[in-house]
Order: sequence, then C-alpha cells, then structure tokens
Amino acid sequence: MRSTDMKKGNAMKTMMGPYADWADKQLGKRGSLSYLHAQFKSVSAWRKKARQVFDECLSPFPANQSVKVTVKKKFTYDSLDMELLEWQLPYGPKTEALFMKPSGAKGKLPGVLALHDHGGIKYYGYKKISKTGAKQNARLKKHQQSDYDGLGWANEIAKRGYAVLVHDTFLFGSRKVPLHSVHKRIQAEGPQYKKDSTAATNHYNQWAGSHESVMAKSIFCSGNTWPAYYLYEDQVALGILAKRKDVDANRLGTGGLSGGGLRTVMLAGTDDRIKACFCAGFMSTWRDFMLNKCHTHTWMAYIPLLPKYLDFPEILAMRAPLPTMVLNCNQDGLYTLPEMKKADKLLKAIYKKAGASDRYQGHFFDGGHQLTAPMQKIAFDWFDRWI
Repeated sequence: MRSTDMKKGNAMKTMMGPYADWADKQLGKRGSLSYLHAQFKSVSAWRKKARQVFDECLSPFPANQSVKVTVKKKFTYDSLDMELLEWQLPYGPKTEALFMKPSGAKGKLPGVLALHDHGGIKYYGYKKISKTGAKQNARLKKHQQSDYDGLGWANEIAKRGYAVLVHDTFLFGSRKVPLHSVHKRIQAEGPQYKKDSTAATNHYNQWAGSHESVMAKSIFCSGNTWPAYYLYEDQVALGILAKRKDVDANRLGTGGLSGGGLRTVMLAGTDDRIKACFCAGFMSTWRDFMLNKCHTHTWMAYIPLLPKYLDFPEILAMRAPLPTMVLNCNQDGLYTLPEMKKADKLLKAIYKKAGASDRYQGHFFDGGHQLTAPMQKIAFDWFDRWI
C-alpha cells in the first residue's frame, strides 16, 4: 500500500504525513532476506541465516535459562489440577505462573505454553486467560467476556488433555513496575487506592500505558529491544514446562491473542521446541504498521533495522516447515484488512516453497479483536492434529 493514491492523485492520510512516500520507498517491496528471493533454495539454510540476522537486530539475552521454581500452592478447580508457581529471573520482581492439567491425569502429556494478551491491562498477567475459582474479579470477567467469549482459554485447552503453563511476562501482573519504584517525576498523581480495587487497577493501567514510551526509550538506551525481554522470559517459561516430569518435551505448542499473538510470533519463529502454534490477532506487515497502524500498537512489537531484512510475517515463517496457524478478524481495528491478507499470502507462499503447504493455515473471521469460542476450537483442533 503506497501513501499516494496514483489514480486520484490525492495524498492518502498516513502516520507519517508528507514523509510517508520516502519511508515507503526505503522499506521496499521485499526485505533482502525474504525466503521468496530466488537465491534461497533450502528452507533450512535460509532459516539459519534469517535467525542469525534476527538475533543481531533483536539483541537477545544470554541463553542461560535455568531458574529455581517454587510451588506456592496446589489445588483442584474446573476439573483441573492446578499449581501456583513462582521463579526469580535475573532482573525485576518474581514471576508468578499457573500450571494446570486434567485432574488425575497420568503419564506425560503434550504441553502448551499459553501466552496472555496486552489488552491495556498491565495490572494482571496470566489471570487474563485463566480461571482459578468460581469468584472472579469484575475487571478480569469483563475482559474475558469481550475478548474470549467469557472463557479462560488456558483452562479450556487443558481440559482437552494438555499440560498448560501460563505466566506473567515483562511488565504485567507480578512483573509490573511498582509505582513507588520509579522517579517521582514520572509517578502518576492521585490518591492511594486499596490494593486490587477497581479504582486501583484502572489507575495503574492508565499510568502503565503512558509509561511504555519511557520504558521503551530506556530499553533502547541499554542496547536491548522490548521483544528481547518477551522472548527471553517466554523461553525460560517454555524450559520450565519442558522439564516437568508430567510433560512430553517433544510435544509442545504455544499460542495467544493480541500481545500473546506477538509473543507467539517471536517464540515460535525462533524456538524449534515449539512443534505447533497459533497466532491470533497479531498478523500484518511492517508497511501496515508504518503507514497505518503504529498508533494502535505499543513499543513492544518493534525491532529496529529488522524490516530491511524480513517482513513481520517472516519472523513467524522462520519456523517453516513446522505447523503454524494464524487467526485474523476482518474488522480488527488494529490492522488494515488488505495488509492482513498480504501477510497471509506471504506465509502461504513461504510454506508452499518449503514444501509444507499443509502445515500452514490462515483463517479470517467476522468480528473485532478477539479469540472467540469458535476460533479457540479451530486452534485447539490444530494442536490435536499436530501434537
């Protein structure tokens, strides 16, 4: 999509105003490392080169991912045996997580690392896609109703016979930035609310949203990228899941909606321990972000310089020929439909060239930004087929 309508001769409205044409030309038609270039014959050779450049742009954290896991509580709910877990990463507060599997299940089960969304709700993490009791926080209930048809999708796939781990990631839930820990000049003003009250969560989420730009600039100054934090923390969690005695490390999957879809792109695209994945509500092109929709997204998606080499869908395609599913919604306001369609076409072309057309599926549904019950069923059936 060009920023100028050549037929009508009228400049289209973009995020960059009069600078859009130049930026669009710099981005070019296709990144220099796209697998669709004729020079790349072997998908495995391409993957090795693409991941090398991806790492150079990402600035990943050290590969040492061994952490000590503490079981804080065991209980049964929703016909599932559950464990509340905790571990300490080299930085920040302790990570809280929830593990669940069918009650009384024996032997090694296929494992799923369920990735929670962003949703503008940083006060909570894993709780946004799970349920641990009959009484549910009103804010979480509203979120699940609007985005997941009222379901805790991590619970729903666990009921199918999977061992599921869902953890708080960087800046969410237990990993969020406490207000008292930042400089007074950027602390939000206002009264002190009772912990976990609706007023407190709304106040914090509003502050955390505005704090993202400050955090992003600080991260760039450290020589890192925001997705590097996500990828590292998700790889640690994946390692914890894979090492469990009740999990088959050779049958692991991952998926998520929105911010969880973004994390799926990064994790599944770079870690071959993931044998099957689904990405919901986070698939388009760098051009779409640049010209149309950067204002609908946070800093969490961006890796400077990478677009010169790979388009956004090609990050996920680095896992080809491993099974991959993408779920899109036609009226998702975070993207433009034409660019979502281009991303789907690109992924199909890559999987076809890799000789694995049957291992990619892209679906489009009517509706807004969501992972509905029917969409969940399609994703879970995909896991049933491959892991």
